[in-house]
Amino acid sequence: MISVRDLERRYSAHGFSAGKSASKRRRDVHALRGVSFDVEAGQRFGIVGESGSGKSTLVRLLAALDKPTAGSVSFQGKRVDTLPERKLGFLRSELQIVFQDPMGSLDPRMRVRDIISEPLGRRDHARVSELLKAVGLPEDAAGRYPHQFSGGQRQRISIARALAPNPRVLIADEPVSALDVSVRKQILDLLASLVELYSLTLIFVSHDLGVVRHVCDRVAVMRRGEIVEIGDVDQVYDAPEHEYTRELLAAAPNLRAELARLRGGDDG
Repeated sequence: MISVRDLERRYSAHGFSAGKSASKRRRDVHALRGVSFDVEAGQRFGIVGESGSGKSTLVRLLAALDKPTAGSVSFQGKRVDTLPERKLGFLRSELQIVFQDPMGSLDPRMRVRDIISEPLGRRDHARVSELLKAVGLPEDAAGRYPHQFSGGQRQRISIARALAPNPRVLIADEPVSALDVSVRKQILDLLASLVELYSLTLIFVSHDLGVVRHVCDRVAVMRRGEIVEIGDVDQVYDAPEHEYTRELLAAAPNLRAELARLRGGDDG
């Protein structure tokens, strides 16, 4: 469904050369180098790495929100990295993104019914009701505003909005990192169930390999703009080949262990 080949993204930056008369010089910052992978239809594909590893740049290229310096991104056999915006309408409905901070991605002046309907270009009460039910929110949530909900509930609204145009691919970009531990598993379980319900292909981006294992069946580990390891998630988790993957695993908290230490608390 999605094919990435030799993807590279460089950004120009300016520094100063040392010497008697300092002068500006241009240098390239490599955000991505030689990234290649395939995501099959129905797959739950994880992209994991620390801040600065290139995850966000990769998401922007997958969604055709930016252009690569080299390489290609294809969606269902059609290259999207070379298309102008006016020809990307099909991708805008077929691929949707759930962002890390729901409060930052939801218009505080809009009611929930309008937020969810926004990708449709029209108000659709039946579709809004269906999606609110699917994400576990009451029907009367449609008339309320984002600030009237908890963090977990706002992320549910974001998910409902992403599902509105019936996408084939859902990109979840750090969707639980801003949430309390008690809510994370609920949102992860919700995403997993919605992937099954709507036959979605999921691309799940996180800095936490433990969270990725909870949701994904295949994972790519990124470091400094490159994929250093890729494989089935259990294989990578149980027998990591790269030292950096082992470091990520050592640093990853155990979600079940954290939940076991909690006593109640539910704002999801």
